[in-house]
Amino acid sequence: MSNEPKSTSPPLTLEGSRHLPGWLEQTGYSLGFSTYQAGKVFLVGAKNKELSISERTFARCMGLAAQPGRFYLASQYQLWRFNNVLDPGKDYQGFDSLFIPHLGWTTGDVDAHDIGVTRDEQPVFVNTLFSCLATPSEDENFRVVWQPPFITRLAPEDRCHLNGLAMRDGEPGWVTAVAQTDVAEGWRDHRESGGVVMAVDSGEVVCEGLSMPHSPRWDGSRLWVLNSGTGYLGEVNLQSGQFEPLCFLPGFARGMALIGNHAIIGLSKPRSPSFGGLPLSEELEQRNVKPRCGLVVVDLEKGDLVHHLRIEGVIEELFDVMVLPGCTKPNLLGFKTDEIKHMVRFS
Repeated sequence: MSNEPKSTSPPLTLEGSRHLPGWLEQTGYSLGFSTYQAGKVFLVGAKNKELSISERTFARCMGLAAQPGRFYLASQYQLWRFNNVLDPGKDYQGFDSLFIPHLGWTTGDVDAHDIGVTRDEQPVFVNTLFSCLATPSEDENFRVVWQPPFITRLAPEDRCHLNGLAMRDGEPGWVTAVAQTDVAEGWRDHRESGGVVMAVDSGEVVCEGLSMPHSPRWDGSRLWVLNSGTGYLGEVNLQSGQFEPLCFLPGFARGMALIGNHAIIGLSKPRSPSFGGLPLSEELEQRNVKPRCGLVVVDLEKGDLVHHLRIEGVIEELFDVMVLPGCTKPNLLGFKTDEIKHMVRFS
């Protein structure tokens, strides 16, 4: 009889709704999401109406940003660019793309959140610890590109919990912060209604009174944001400055990516103290529903939740979501297997 202790962690299961695989195949996209709680990145594709799921381990993985043939990942103290190493029409063990971490920058442990990519293909990330937007530097850990007007000094104090970034025409357009505070972790006292959306070019607040807003995204004509502390996805009316809710989401919403008129949103179970005491808890209780972990696909015209990926087991919190264009069954390599040592590509 073995004396080794048995694992008490619940088994991990990922279960998609019935029409999710077919919808993914129809769009020609695949999905990715990160969870810093478990230190994992997952890629989700579909073939022959069956989901394909691959995952790798990276320390405290958070922000994601995708472009054709590549994606970016913010980990605990590094920012990585993954490249697809497969030529068009080729496959690797049945996968139509294989992403490998090819380029990395050591940013330091700055609690990097959302990532954007500029028109000249430079990554910009939300440096939450230092309350600014930053880009990797060849000579330093990062270079500051913008800070909120109310932040008087850049210090490793997470003064306002700057967290979200929406790109517009290849440049930073809007950001979200939990509060307009200028002292170390001052935002924690204003989680219920201190949240703001700010325009990067002017520094002006375009929407306020939000509860822990996250993941602003621009679709070309509308600015969407997750009012995470209340559980609502909505649009920021840039004329009136109002948040216009579209639909309720059964969990702490964080991480959003757009495909046409659909939004793919990450949901978490609000377990940590940062989630406590928010309007979301009361809303869930009134609706007689428990918070979920997983992905939901929302029709942005109707507000319907049309597809989902439920996650049960050890993973209870997600961070970011991305859509990968041009591949339907992706895979990726990490640093913990021998495969990456032998996957050599040159010209």
